[in-house]
This record gives sequence, structure tokens and C-alpha cells, in this order.
Amino acid sequence: MGWFNYYGLVVMAVIMAPNIVYAIKHKAAAPEQYKNKTVEVFEQIGRYGCFVFMIFNIPYLYFDFWFKHALITYLSVNGGLCAVYLLFWIICRNSNGKLKALSLSVIPSYIFLFDGIILTNIPLIVFAVVFAAAHIIISFKNVVKER
Repeated sequence: MGWFNYYGLVVMAVIMAPNIVYAIKHKAAAPEQYKNKTVEVFEQIGRYGCFVFMIFNIPYLYFDFWFKHALITYLSVNGGLCAVYLLFWIICRNSNGKLKALSLSVIPSYIFLFDGIILTNIPLIVFAVVFAAAHIIISFKNVVKER
């Protein structure tokens, strides 16, 4: 795949598009945020690390696909998870419950972790674990705090 992952860029664009639209439409209606500076910092570190390592492959930290037909698996799983992610955005667009919070935080976490594992991209795996833990906690706590 080389140093630049075009597929990863497309996956990032698909994941980010509904988030950007939502942020533009609801910038004044931000819910009360769960306040834990440590968790928030780890979420941001994980998020930006995943963004970078989904798109850029660093030599000696990235080992490419490790089984036959891995590219087909990579594209199929990413396509399916992105489709499910977009479906949850559509289904949950007018709600703010646990289903929305957990589905829209767990699915990207799965995508990042799956991509890291199938590409044997060590930094992506590390950042995906950090992001998943922090992002799921924050998403869930925000919903619980709203109620």
C-alpha cells in the first residue's frame, strides 16, 4: 500500500462527513459535556493519532496486509462498518439516547482498531485503543448526564 493509504483517507472522509454536518447545524446546541480533563486529553490524542495513521503508513511501524485476500477483507469490512455508521446517523439523527451515543462511538473505534490489526499498523492499534476507551466513556457519560 505504500506510505499513503488512499482507502484510509476515504474511510476518514466518510466517518467525518456526518460529524461536520452535525457540528455546523447544531453549533449552538452543544449538550453539557462530561468534564474529565484526563479522559478528554486521551480522547483527542487517540482521535488525531487515528486520523494520521489511517492515512499515513510509517515504515518499520507498519507491516501491510498479513494474509491472502486481506485487501478484499479490508475494503469489505470498512465498507460495511461505514455503511452501518451512516445508517445509525440517519436512524438516530433526531435522538440523543444511549443507542446513538454508543453506536456512533463504538463503530469508529472498531474501524480504527480493525484497520490497525489488518494492516499491522502498530501506532494505529495503540491510538485506536486509547481513542476507543476515552471516546466511549465520554459519549456514554454525556448521555447519562443529560438524563
